[in-house]
Amino acid sequence: MKAIQVVQEKGGSRLLWAEADEPVMGPDDVLVDIHATTLNRADLSQAAGTYPPPAGASPILGLDMAGTIAAAGANVRGWQVGDRVCSLLAGGGYAERTVVDHRLLFPVPAGWSWAEAASLPEVYLTAFVNIFMEADFQPGETVLVHGGASGVGTAAIQLVKAAGGRVIATAGKPEKVAACLSVGADRAVNYNDEDFVAVVRDFTGGAGVDIILDMVGAAYLQRNISLLKVKGRLVWIATLGGATGEINIGQLMGKRARLIGSVLRARPLEEKIEIVCRFREQFWPQVESGVIRPVIDRSFPVQEAQAAHNAMRGYENIGKIVLTM
Repeated sequence: MKAIQVVQEKGGSRLLWAEADEPVMGPDDVLVDIHATTLNRADLSQAAGTYPPPAGASPILGLDMAGTIAAAGANVRGWQVGDRVCSLLAGGGYAERTVVDHRLLFPVPAGWSWAEAASLPEVYLTAFVNIFMEADFQPGETVLVHGGASGVGTAAIQLVKAAGGRVIATAGKPEKVAACLSVGADRAVNYNDEDFVAVVRDFTGGAGVDIILDMVGAAYLQRNISLLKVKGRLVWIATLGGATGEINIGQLMGKRARLIGSVLRARPLEEKIEIVCRFREQFWPQVESGVIRPVIDRSFPVQEAQAAHNAMRGYENIGKIVLTM
């Protein structure tokens, strides 16, 4: 089969569509002919050599996919050859074929394109596990979502609104602010034009927020903590603005706040299966009805993965960038 191979060169890496080893299917796995995969920030980091895949994961880029089941292992139940599926991956999406444990599969909803289906698993499960499982969101709570126009950001906004919460989102361009509002944010802040701390305080009447979903890290640390309510939860899913900062422990004690660091990719299979099951229980009706639907920025043929990475690296996208096979 063919897959994207990362070639390290002076001054960076190059992505090539080239021959790769066929994936090996286990008894719990299905073999999937991939029709679409998507870009995630982890792919850029892995291609740059700064984020190696977890032990046992495919070294091929790609944390999600949508495609057709081509074969099924002996222990597979509930799925058959020809089924249209999408799934979370620990790696292997930038390829013609991959294998995945059948318990991680979602069916492709009726009327969805391959691009939309591939855009569901990684970002919606990331938003779900961090807001609803780690931070224990409750209906009526207010959530601040940084990077609101990103894939994870747009997913988080939709999920919180579908579950009866309020959302304030941050973004860096007028068109990204508009995108946040279009998927349901109650308030969206252009952080280049407004002080998001002042906006959040004004919007909440000075109360602050219950949960913050943050991929910025150190650059927002003090401001985020200042906006937490008593018993507020701050969840980090990336550190694009730095990984090291200083906190006032007394302030946290007074608020009885919780700080949570979280990744999805490296979690054990059993945890991922639980996350998939709980997401389906809570949100699959809204997925099937179209209340929850991914935002697609643009698609590239997989052979143009380098151009797709350049677009994401420049923070050009609103929602998901897709690679098609």
